[in-house]
Amino acid sequence: MPNYKYLIVGGGMAADAAIDGIRQGDPQGSIGLVSAELLPPYRRPPLSKGLWKGRMPLENVWLPNAVREATLHLGCRVRTLDPMSKCLTDDMGSIYRYEKLLLATGGAPRRLHAISNSVIYFRTLTDYHHLRVMAAHRHRFAVIGGGFIGSEIAAALSLRGKEVVMIFPESGIGGRQFPAELSRFLNDHFAGKGIEVRAEEEVVAVESLQSGFVVKTRGLKTHQQQEFAVDGVVAGLGIQPNVELAHRANLVVGDGIRVDVALRTSNPDIYAAGDVAEFFNPALQKHMRVEHEDNAVTMGEAAGRSMAGMPVYYDHIPSFYSDLFDMGYEAVGEVDSSMETVADWKEPMREGAIYYLRDGRVRGVLLWNVWEQVEAARRLIADTSQVRPEDLIGRLTESFQHV
Repeated sequence: MPNYKYLIVGGGMAADAAIDGIRQGDPQGSIGLVSAELLPPYRRPPLSKGLWKGRMPLENVWLPNAVREATLHLGCRVRTLDPMSKCLTDDMGSIYRYEKLLLATGGAPRRLHAISNSVIYFRTLTDYHHLRVMAAHRHRFAVIGGGFIGSEIAAALSLRGKEVVMIFPESGIGGRQFPAELSRFLNDHFAGKGIEVRAEEEVVAVESLQSGFVVKTRGLKTHQQQEFAVDGVVAGLGIQPNVELAHRANLVVGDGIRVDVALRTSNPDIYAAGDVAEFFNPALQKHMRVEHEDNAVTMGEAAGRSMAGMPVYYDHIPSFYSDLFDMGYEAVGEVDSSMETVADWKEPMREGAIYYLRDGRVRGVLLWNVWEQVEAARRLIADTSQVRPEDLIGRLTESFQHV
């Protein structure tokens, strides 16, 4: 029966960063890591970005801390957690004991109902390898989803010379994050790169054939039904947080596992971090759960330090980034197209900033095709003073750095 001072459930970026945080406060305490994946922790962003563009070798995705500092129990899915006896049991019947526990269980891809099991729900390194093998031998792909992952995968496949059909229910690519004008521009930009953009459509069926797939769709406004053949189907529909273990242990759960400023759950010896954790952000004045690298790494490290007895007050304003063909962006805070937006373009749709406002305050900033302004954007969001939309013009753009 393994007995660890620190036990981590999950094998992603937050888990690996937590080990670094633990070692900052405790160089010697034993660390165990239990993960359902068969692989040790790795970086996820390159799976839909740099690995497709040849920017980095595959070996650069591996993260160092878990392999170097922890005992790994891979391919093991935790089934029960007993906070009273401080032990958990995996699907093989193995029991693990702990003094401090971190839940970094991440999330599972959202899935479509009544759809072929051969659809790739893009999430893991295994999914990346599967799609690369398919792309080496097949030519025409359907990508379901127009958000973060869907747009990146569609661009990646197109850059590899593949025919891509992109299907999503919103009126434009990134429609839940970007203002309508920018979202429509992306529709045209992707179409100009050879991608067939099918906005305001939903996938109602994917049927497997001996030589590929038939995708059936329905227009959300026209209700017109169509079908077309492809060689492969990829879905990027976001994730659902893996909160089942926390639920069964009677921890407080909202949109994710609720944590305090020290990243403790409702049980003082159990912590949570990464995609699965819901925390209160004082600058944004709301509880939030964030599914991006910056939050996973920053939160994971902070959770590790907190587990090791170091003082932690987690108030990080998260950011994320993406590459879409010849354009890139960084986003900070809340980026939600339903909010009031103020656009400050140096070149329309090519270079500039978009500010997201609620109750007279900046709650998010989208930096489009510019770099090195994330910290300035964080300071702006943290400022509690009221702003007028006209006062934001030129606020950050004068010091923009070109891509």
